[in-house]
Amino acid sequence: MIKYQIKFKSSTAKEFKNLPSNIQKRVGEVLEKMRENPRISGVIKLQGDDKLYRIKVGDYRLVFEIDDSEKLIRITRVRHRQDVYKK
Repeated sequence: MIKYQIKFKSSTAKEFKNLPSNIQKRVGEVLEKMRENPRISGVIKLQGDDKLYRIKVGDYRLVFEIDDSEKLIRITRVRHRQDVYKK
């Protein structure tokens, strides 16, 4: 089975680096599972956008796009649940 590639937006990479280390580890574990199947249990499609999905990791949310043709997952946001949907 071909694994999906995971790419972070540059601003999202900064957000990820600023997370507490235990949250970084949990997010990393979730991302590793998503490489096999990007629509694992807990992944929900966001309303109002054709491309965006989200998954909960404790009090944090990962918002991402799935590109099946390129086998790519683009992480667009990694934030606390209170801040993730604010622009």
